[in-house]
Amino acid sequence: MNVYKNKKPAWVFLIPAFLFMAVFLYYPFLQNIVNSFMKIRNLGGGVKGVNNPFYKNYAELLTDPNMRVALKNTVIMIFVTLFGEVGLAVILAMLVDNVKRGTKFFRIVYFFPIVISATALGVLFNLIFQYDGGMLSQMVGEKTNWKELYPLTVMMTPVVWQYVGFYFIILVTGLNNIPEELYESAAIDGATRWQKVRYISWPLLHNVVCTCAVLAVTGALKVFDLPWVMFPNGAPLGKTWLTGTYMYYKTMQAPDIDYSSAIAFFIVILGVILSKVVNKIFKERDY
Repeated sequence: MNVYKNKKPAWVFLIPAFLFMAVFLYYPFLQNIVNSFMKIRNLGGGVKGVNNPFYKNYAELLTDPNMRVALKNTVIMIFVTLFGEVGLAVILAMLVDNVKRGTKFFRIVYFFPIVISATALGVLFNLIFQYDGGMLSQMVGEKTNWKELYPLTVMMTPVVWQYVGFYFIILVTGLNNIPEELYESAAIDGATRWQKVRYISWPLLHNVVCTCAVLAVTGALKVFDLPWVMFPNGAPLGKTWLTGTYMYYKTMQAPDIDYSSAIAFFIVILGVILSKVVNKIFKERDY
């Protein structure tokens, strides 16, 4: 038992991990904050002094019309993620938990989209929503430019479809951790299946749902790959900017490195604030 009392061996593993995080996480984050106050145009380019005024990029965030569009779309994405991804995942997890046969099949089917490359999914859904010859256009029997008529719906549909399975697996795992004895006791007392879900499954799954909600909110702030593949450069006409895609555009396409650094820092601050708000709304409970 002395091996558990001696804490020195733990430092052998903790120090390398901390150094790795310091070099590849904390230092770049702090450097990014510094860069947001500097004049840096090209990626990898030299610093040309401090902005005048030094808060120029943060003032521009308040007046940039594309940033307003990105923020509005990101807020919509957050609600879609919470109610579309997490909400649907809760329903599916509850249904699968009450199925006695074929649970492994449903777990594989629902989780499968998350293992597919976002680029491949973007190409797939581009073909589905294609104006001429797309699956939806063929189903309705006329050529319809879905991506121009319903850009946000088209962009968010594959994102929800891909990540429902991610939260589904987390929630199913949480349901599996609920002691079976509770359901047996409820059955003896004459509880219906709905009452078991209402008074046992849902309360004991509450903390897992809170975790999923925080992951969903922070994930919606930085979602990038699928929207960028389907709607590069905010197409059409800058209607589909998200905070993640706009930051990438300002870094790689514009380029405007100091401004993109300010956007990145803004995303981090917004993520911290929203995660705190979500934690307040979905307070974890002790059972």
